[in-house]
Amino acid sequence: MSLIKKSIYQMELSIRESIESDLEFFFYIQADEQASYMAAFTPKNPHDKEAYLYKWRKLMKDDAINMQTILLANEVVGYVVKYITKGDAEITYAIDKKHWGNGFTTEAVRRFLEEEQNRPIYGRVAYDNFSSQRVLEKVGFERIGKKIGFANARGEDIEEYIYKLDK
Repeated sequence: MSLIKKSIYQMELSIRESIESDLEFFFYIQADEQASYMAAFTPKNPHDKEAYLYKWRKLMKDDAINMQTILLANEVVGYVVKYITKGDAEITYAIDKKHWGNGFTTEAVRRFLEEEQNRPIYGRVAYDNFSSQRVLEKVGFERIGKKIGFANARGEDIEEYIYKLDK
């Protein structure tokens, strides 16, 4: 993608509160085999659409969840979500793989964190998902640890890096 075209798209990138009609696209993203492999820690059955939609509809009603949709030229291309697990705020995000490598996820996460002030906030990334690691590092997260966990998308235990943002 040319630098000029990328700059134009960066200006056309926005986030907004997610709505139910966005969930269909979110499902499409997470059901992609390559994206699922990179995310690693996915549902047991990433193709169970009803379970996916049920879970996300429930999350949309939870006041502790901040679910934002990533738009590029007003087209849904991904999401950024803050949720609470075991009392800690965590972030997750995904973007359609046709937009990987263009800086859109980093910019969307940066904008999200300007609005979402809950700190500290944590991020978790598979050891070999270098792109996602860079996203977190570019927006100020620091790697603070690692653990081994079962990755459904890979069918095995893998190392996961834990990141934290305090400011």
